[in-house]
This record gives sequence, C-alpha cells and structure tokens, in this order.
Amino acid sequence: MKRLALAATAVAVLVTGCATTHSPDTPSANTSTSTSTSTQPDRAARGTAGNTLLVADFGADTVSFVDPDKGVTDSVTVGRAPYGLVVGDDGRAWVATAEGVAVVDTAARERVALVPYTTKHLGPVTDGEYRGGGMGIALAPDGRHVYVGVNVPDGNGTLETLDTRTLDVTDTTGVGRRPFDVDVSRDGREVYATDHDSFDVTVLDTGSGDTRRIEVAPYGTEGGLGSWLKPHYAAVRPSDGKLLLPFEGEKLVVVDPETGRSRIERMTANTHQHGVTVTPDGTLFVVGTGPIDPAEDEGPSLTVRTKDGREKVIPLDGPHEDVAVSADGRTAYVTGGFTRDGYWDGITVVDLDSGDTRRLTAGERPLGIAVLESGNERP
Repeated sequence: MKRLALAATAVAVLVTGCATTHSPDTPSANTSTSTSTSTQPDRAARGTAGNTLLVADFGADTVSFVDPDKGVTDSVTVGRAPYGLVVGDDGRAWVATAEGVAVVDTAARERVALVPYTTKHLGPVTDGEYRGGGMGIALAPDGRHVYVGVNVPDGNGTLETLDTRTLDVTDTTGVGRRPFDVDVSRDGREVYATDHDSFDVTVLDTGSGDTRRIEVAPYGTEGGLGSWLKPHYAAVRPSDGKLLLPFEGEKLVVVDPETGRSRIERMTANTHQHGVTVTPDGTLFVVGTGPIDPAEDEGPSLTVRTKDGREKVIPLDGPHEDVAVSADGRTAYVTGGFTRDGYWDGITVVDLDSGDTRRLTAGERPLGIAVLESGNERP
C-alpha cells in the first residue's frame, strides 16, 4: 500500500523521474547491518593499494583520476556533464557526455577524440539530470563496439553503436525514455538499455538489429513519469546471463532476457536504489540513495548480496549514485555525485570485510566510476 500511495503522490507533485520538488541541479547539503565508520585510511582502505579510480564529473566537464588514499591526482576535460563511463582492456575510456562520446587514453591521460551523437532533438548542450545526451554506456566483450544510451528530452531515447576502431557511429536504435544504464550480454549478441521513464528494458539483437521491449515494473506503472518506482541500473549475472534490477531495497527483479519473463526476490535495505555492479563470483552490489518516505524508509546504504541471496547492508553517510569494486573484491568505491538533490563531491571507500567506511573528497558530483587496471596507470 505504501508504494501505491507514493506513486500517486509523485503524480500530484509533477516530478519527472527521480527528482524532488527542488531543482535537480541545486546541491543540498538474512541481513546483517554494519554501522561502524572509520576515519583511519589503514582500516577502510585495505585492498586499495595500487588502485586508481576514474570518475565522471557530472558537475564539471572532466573525468578525474583518483588515488583512493590521497584523492584526485589528475583530471582530463572530456565534454559537458559526463555521466557514465567504461574502460577497455586497451586502456581507453569511453565517456558519455552531453556533447558526444569522449575517448580518453588513460595511460597518457588525455582526450584523444570526441564522437558527436547522430541522434536529433537533443536540445542545447547543458547539464543537470534531464539534459540531452549520453547516459548509460557499455563496451562489447570483444572491444569492437561501444553502446551508449542517449537521452532525448521529453521523448524516447536512442541507443547509438560506435565502432571503436573507426570511431564512427554505425547504428542508431530507438529505445525507451531516459536510458539510465546500458549492459551487454556475455557473448555480445544482445545489448540491454534500462529505460527509466518507460518502466522497461530494450533488448537489441546486435546481429539483426531487431529490438524488443521487456516491461520491468514490480510496483506497476501507476504515476507514469511522476513515479519513483522505476528501473534505474541493471547488472548481467555472470552465471546465467539474467538481468538483475533492484527496486527500493525491497525487490530484486530477475529478468530472463530470452523469454522476457521475470521473478522477484526479496531484498532488505528498504531504501531507494540506483547504481549496481556484479563481481565475477556473482556478488551483487547495490547503492541505496536514501528514503522516499523518511517515516517509513531507511537511509543511504550499500547492499552486498551474495549469489545465494544473503545480504549485508552497510550504511552510508549521504546519498550516492554508482559503485565499483576492487579487483581483489575487498573494497567498494561508491560515488557521491547522485542525480538528485543531496549530492556531494566525493567517493565513499568501503572495507567490505569490516563494513568500515571513509569519505574521500574527489571530483565534482562524480557519477560513473571504474577501477583502472594497474597496467593502465601512469607512474
């Protein structure tokens, strides 16, 4: 009943997507739960040695290189309001900005190209939650193509396919509204755009170019554009290729992209959820951004969910948006940029064994994040 009431309320206040009634561009200041917070780098940063993080500075026109112990070490101008990013085995980063897809050589730490979108009606180049341009972005397993979800203000979005050798946009495919996230199947034959404002996932067959829509709406679609109860980010489960989409710290929707059927598993964080990632062993990490209804919901958190469904919920200080995990699986990095009010300029470093957390000043409203391989780091 609580969720239906919230959907109706969202329509009444005429929000679109996840925004509050404030401007989205104005900053404001079996389960076990960890509550300890460490300010000592040697405790909360176990497993960070040698890691370099790359974050998209949604509040600026840069990406930042971040040492998890020291903060920002370098930045590169990429284009207006960068959102998602992905890094290939060759060390090139692909960044979805409002202007186009930026290509960054992470070893030289320089932008080597900016590929403009072919999608029309993107409006003026600007920033903020509803700006036109790239949002979710993913790389094919063979590294030959990049797929970027492009938001078209007040309309359905597109999925642009970019050839990573020629840097040409080779195809533009219609998807749903506001493609927050893009993922690719393990064999590269399908691409999945998570369409926030249309309650669905668009599946692209990369061979034929055909698409199909899978509705993902465990609370229904009541409230339409004003509903809070929409899909945001997804992860492809390594074991079987199914899509994992968390909702509200209450429901994990497991979608079979082949059949379009889904089932729901219980979650326990009881908070509005955004960014996700999954590690090769099947552990799912989900960012809880905070309550929709402070009287009923819990605050921000990071859910760590094992492949057998056991959850550890680690409280976070303030809203966050996306998450990456160190190669050794011992440390998570959660960006504080956030697409709504309450964002902050930094990353929370989480020790996954102890649950200790440490806030690190880094970037400007950082959203997308990746952990660079050691071979791609500059001395």
